[in-house]
Order: sequence, then C-alpha cells, then structure tokens
Amino acid sequence: MTPDTFLALLAFAFVSSVTPGPNNLMLLASGVNFGLRRTVPHMIGIAGGFCVLLLAVGFGLGALLTAVPALHTALKIAGGAYLLYLAWKIAMSRGISDREAGERPMRFLEAAAFQWVNPKAWVMAVTAMAIYTDADHPFASVVLVALAFTLVNLPSVSVWAGFGVVLRQFLADPVRLKWFNVAMGVLLALTLIPLLR
Repeated sequence: MTPDTFLALLAFAFVSSVTPGPNNLMLLASGVNFGLRRTVPHMIGIAGGFCVLLLAVGFGLGALLTAVPALHTALKIAGGAYLLYLAWKIAMSRGISDREAGERPMRFLEAAAFQWVNPKAWVMAVTAMAIYTDADHPFASVVLVALAFTLVNLPSVSVWAGFGVVLRQFLADPVRLKWFNVAMGVLLALTLIPLLR
C-alpha cells in the first residue's frame, strides 16, 4: 500500500467513524447518562470489536455472506431487532446515572459484540476491504486496513461521548433528559432505514 493510499484510507476511516451511526448515537446518550469515565469500556469495545470484524471480513467472512445470502439476511434481521431493543432502552432511560433503576452503560464485550450486528459497521468493513486491500499482498493489506481503523476509531467515537458529557449539565433537568433520550432512541431506530432498501 502506497503512502497516498494509506492516507486516503485514514481519511475514509475518520469520516466513516466520526459520522452519525448507531455506535456514535449510543455513545452520545451514554456520555449524557453515565459520564465519560463509565463510557470508556463502551468506546474501547467499539474499537476492538470493529477491528475483529474488519479482520474477519478481510479474511473471508464477507465472501461467505455473499455466497450464502440467507446467512446475510439472518444477520440483518438479528441486527435490526437488537438495534430496536437498544433504541427502546435508550428512549425509556429517565435518569442520569440512575443506578437504582439498574441502568448502566454498555460494557466492553457488549459493545464489541454489537459490531457484528451493526449495519453501519458491516458497510464500513466491506467497503474498506473492497477498496483498500491489495490482491498482490492480501494479508498485509487486510492488516493495514484494520490498523488504520484502529488508530482512527477510538479518537473519533470519543468525540461523541465527549459531546454527551458536555450536554450533561443542560440535561440534568429530568424533562430535558427524557426528551433527549427519546430523540436518541428514535434516531438510533432510524439508522435501520438503509437495511430496508
């Protein structure tokens, strides 16, 4: 991979990681409801889970899903159902860091596993591997794509959790927080629209 291609890959990784999607909307809501420190495992889980997804797609899982459309359809349905469940949980959340209600931020393994049913993550992974891997050096180029996303992903998603922390004071009012969480739940559910096409 040439330096110019790697820079283009970094730019693609940044833009696709920092733009709104399920992960970033959940991090925004988590930053508001739980603060930055408690959201860190969620952020690291996203970066780690997406890196593993990229490697899996690069080393053949993407080809398997293309060869077995039913598996791809099942993954889309499972991902959509889980995303709606998460949207409902966010929309119904009522208290900032409400430990008494049993609310907690997403854990590392939950966030990592979510990447496997996240429609935006799949689109990003397949697109990155299709565009930036080199048939002459498949192993090295797959690893470079995963490395580029790992370098860019954590700082990019941290921005969204940081926005949430900044909004915490404003959203300390229970009515504002209620409507913020409802809006985040609706926006998260709307990220399913590309799946319906």
